[in-house]
Amino acid sequence: MKALVYTAPRTMEYRDVPDPSGEVLLQVKSVGICGSDMHAWAGHDDRRPAPLILGHEAAGITLDGRRVTVNPLVTCGTCAACTNGRDNLCTTRQIISMPPREGAFAEMLSMPAQNLVTVPDDVSLAKAALAEPIACGWHAVRLARNALDCPLDQARCLVLGGGAIGLGAALVLAAQGPKSITIAETNPARRAMIKGPFDVIDPRDVDLPTVDLAIDGVGFAATRASASAAVRPGGVIMHIGLGDSAPGLDIRRLTLHEIAFIGTYTYTAQDFRETAQAIFDGTLGPLDWFEERPLSQGAAAFDDIAAGRVAAPKIILNP
Repeated sequence: MKALVYTAPRTMEYRDVPDPSGEVLLQVKSVGICGSDMHAWAGHDDRRPAPLILGHEAAGITLDGRRVTVNPLVTCGTCAACTNGRDNLCTTRQIISMPPREGAFAEMLSMPAQNLVTVPDDVSLAKAALAEPIACGWHAVRLARNALDCPLDQARCLVLGGGAIGLGAALVLAAQGPKSITIAETNPARRAMIKGPFDVIDPRDVDLPTVDLAIDGVGFAATRASASAAVRPGGVIMHIGLGDSAPGLDIRRLTLHEIAFIGTYTYTAQDFRETAQAIFDGTLGPLDWFEERPLSQGAAAFDDIAAGRVAAPKIILNP
């Protein structure tokens, strides 16, 4: 089969690789480029050493004809985390695009049957591939709802970052009717593409509002600092982004004002299924903010994203 292989920092090769085997085999039809793929491509992720097939936001068709979207997080199902409904914290979790599991930037993929969610015929597989990034926001919003000291529908919310993670979280918030949602995004082309019941601002030009809840979908020192400053006393910061590990949090302010900081990683299997169903039902809107390109042109897509030449919050590659 053909695959887009990460071979060295900032280098991707479209080449022949062996077909996968075992578990349930599917033909990949749509696979998104994630920020974590970009970090690996740049040589900044020791968990993803070259050579490796990246990509974990996938949808496709099983060899027996079933249209599916893929939960890329493979868990044991028996440890304390799994049996307590926190399977994303499984002690032996694996995720495709990280050894020992190759990713989905390929014509075929092997997955356990329980990681596949059937996609209705009237939902495109490109849209179904958005279940993975949006599930990250779904999980974060669920945890935030439990941590807030006010009902979510009365909360003032700030989302840092208008990429797929941030926008997905904002759409999940919007479906629950909070008092206000502000998205802070520095890319003007991306700001122009964001649609929904949001105030979209450039945080370099406009002061951030004071909010009950901040969701950091970027995860850089600057966004952590912004979240620290924007959240009111007693508020909540949800940290999804994995941009860097530099400082940024105002720990003194978080302590003195009892601001909750919650790291949030991926999603549970239930979160993923609920997100997929919300996409299928149209609860999260049209989800028409992605751009599609052939997998064979994937290397150029990585270059374009890194150079800031992409306005769309998500590029979907089609094998």
